[in-house]
Formats: sequence, structure tokens, C-alpha cells
Amino acid sequence: MNERLPWLRWAFLSAAVAFVAVFLVSQSQGDVDVSYAQAPSARDTVTEGSAGELTDATLPSVAELTDMLDQDPVVRLPGATADWDEQRVTKAIGDADIRILVAPPGLSDKQRDQLRKVENATIRIVGTETSGTTYQVTPDRLAEWRTTFVTGDVTSLLLTLVATERDQPDPRNVTTFSWRAPTAAELDPVANDLRAGRPHLADGATLRKVPDTEAFGGQQPLVAAFPRQPFGQPAPEYGPALAKLFPGKPILVMYGNWVEYHGPRASEFSDVASAGFYGRFGDRISTYAYPQANVLGTYLNQVTNVRYAGLFDRPLPYQPIDPLRVALPALPWLFVACVVGFLVLSVRSVLGPRRLPRTPPGRLAGLTTLAIELSALSHAPALTRALGKLQAARSALTEDLPDRHVAALLTDAQRDLDTVARGLGRAEYRPANYLAGGVAWRG
Repeated sequence: MNERLPWLRWAFLSAAVAFVAVFLVSQSQGDVDVSYAQAPSARDTVTEGSAGELTDATLPSVAELTDMLDQDPVVRLPGATADWDEQRVTKAIGDADIRILVAPPGLSDKQRDQLRKVENATIRIVGTETSGTTYQVTPDRLAEWRTTFVTGDVTSLLLTLVATERDQPDPRNVTTFSWRAPTAAELDPVANDLRAGRPHLADGATLRKVPDTEAFGGQQPLVAAFPRQPFGQPAPEYGPALAKLFPGKPILVMYGNWVEYHGPRASEFSDVASAGFYGRFGDRISTYAYPQANVLGTYLNQVTNVRYAGLFDRPLPYQPIDPLRVALPALPWLFVACVVGFLVLSVRSVLGPRRLPRTPPGRLAGLTTLAIELSALSHAPALTRALGKLQAARSALTEDLPDRHVAALLTDAQRDLDTVARGLGRAEYRPANYLAGGVAWRG
């Protein structure tokens, strides 16, 4: 077996090198194509102004805006939609020189650049996008996005910027928003429109037609659209009431640019869809004056993508097993196993699997046994010399001669026996193999 060990050792080493090479090559990053299982949602890039998100508002000049802010700490331009709790914000500002410029949504890039040139404006609000001299503040919770889009409330964002300008602690998550149950007079017209198979479009809503969608597995959602709700007043919560009237139906309720889902699996799906949608598009919706149809269409595309990713119990498309992807986690462990095997076999090749007899009596006994076995196979002169050396070694031990002299005789005998075994082509009879793997001698 010992003659095969070198081949096995190098096989282990080669396998370890191969595993490392495959693992390292697999770590390289290529182009990633995320297709949501080929979800049929729109993926076209929207250029500015192509979706009706710009207004025709004109702005005063930079000099005029600067003069207006010098005279009044809060300047609200025509068409501005953002609101806030003035008492809280004024109290937070205190005696600090903080001036707020409020502009309408839907300004072009050029117009927003013009606002940034108004140097005495500490805080700028475009639509509901709120930014200070250094930072822009964005809602980080669904509740904040809802407050901002349902009523245009930017109180929490303003208080954060004021605290930043004054180097004070951040008082985030301040809101004046609340829900209330809709009255019968409010709910009946909505329910009647939905029963008639048409969306409910309240006065002031900009939605005119519900986009076709595959977001709900072939079911078309029931849609009720309302304008932005009055600031500082509880908003009627139509979703739960409509879900009771139309069980099992997907229901979408819009308040301004806020979209809410109610219906099957709403508790586990609604927050996922809303977080993904507003986390991705919230900043843009805050800044521009998108029609509700555009917002709803993009929301439905997002829902379609989520659905094709595996929600709604939709089976994922079949993908053939990739052996490399499955094996990759095991490659580091296989590498370690191969290295350990190589090291163990390397140690065995140097030390041998068992200790060779070292004392003269032990070596003499082992070599004598080997010589007897070889005498039945060969009559080579080297065997005769070996037998003579072994007899001389035995006599030296009997006469108590120095161990160095005995060891020299045994070394010569072992060399001759090795010559005999190599001549026979019998590796198992070579002294190093025979004494290590045959009989364990003790002296």
C-alpha cells in the first residue's frame, strides 16, 4: 500500500487546487438580469415631462424670492401643497433665523435649480420634498409616507430639519394624521359605483381610467379614488369597510398619491407592496405632480413584479438545477478535507504508519525473519552477505560489543536485503516496508 500513497497524496493535492480554482472563479461578478420571472410589467425609462408630471407654474426671479424671504420667514408660492403644524414648527424654530420657501410640485430641473440659488432660504419644500441647507429629509416608515401623501403633512420632516439646523435632537415620527370610519352617506356612493362594475372617482380625483393589470391573477381590482384629504382632519378609512362589503375581492383605495390595498392576504401583502413601491418611487412622487393614473399604474406594475416573484401562491417558474450553484457551499469543506488528507499521507510517507524497530535486538529479529522469508525466494549473493552480517550482529550482541558496531552490521544487512527485494520486484519485502507494515518488533 505504501507505494500507492504518493499517488494518493498528489491526487488529494490536485483536487484541493481544483476546488480552490473553481470557488475563486465562481466569485467573479457578471451582469445581473433581474426579470421577476419575466413579469409583464412596464420597464421603460420615463423622461422628464413625458408623464404629465410637470406643471405650468412660473416662479419669481431669484432676487424676488430673496426679497420675499427677507420680509417673511415663510414664503408659500402659488400652487404649493405642503402643510404642517405651524404651532409645533414655530415653537421648534424659536428665535433661530430659519426661513422656509414652499413651492408647488411639478417644477422642472431648471426651476428647482433656480430655487437652490435663493441663498437665504434655510429650508426648501417642493411639493412635499423637504430639504435644508445640507440635507434632504425623507420618510423612513410607511406611516410617514402615508401621512405625507394623504394630507400633504410635512410636520415631521420640518421638525427634523429644524433640529438639524439648530444642532438639537431629532424629534422624528411626529404626525397629526388619523383615520375615522366613513359615514353611511360617504360609503354608499362608493359601494354603488363598485357594484355597478365601475371605479368610484370622487370630486377632485385626477384618475379617469383604471389601467389594465395582471397584478391579481386575472381579477380586476375594485378602485376608489379620492383627492388629497384636508390637512389636520381625520381621513375616512374606506378600505376596511369596502373589504367587508366585497369579501374576496382585491380593492385599491387612493387618497391623492397614496395607494392602499385591501382584500385577500392584505395583512401579509399590503405592507410589502407599499414599502417596495414608496421606497423606490416616493421621492419622485413627492417632487412631481403625477396624475393618479400614472401613480396607480406604476403601483400595479410593482404588485405584478412582487406577484411574479412568488407571492399569492403563484408557483415559481421551473429552473433546472445548477450543479455548480448547489456544490459551491461545499467546496471550502472539500478543499479542507483534501488538504488534511494530503498532510496525513505526507506524514505517513515520512514517518511510516508504525514505528520501525530501533534497538539492535528488535532490528536483528525483524531482519532475521525477513531474511528467512527471502531465502525461500532467492539465492542472490546479496542474501548470502546479509545472512553473514546478521550472524555477525548476533555474535556481537552475545559478546556485549558496543551498540554502534551492532547497528553498523544491521545497516549493512538491511541494505543487502533491500537489494534482494528490489531484484525480486517485491516491494512488500523491502526492509522499510516489511518492518513497518509486517511484524511490530520491540527490543
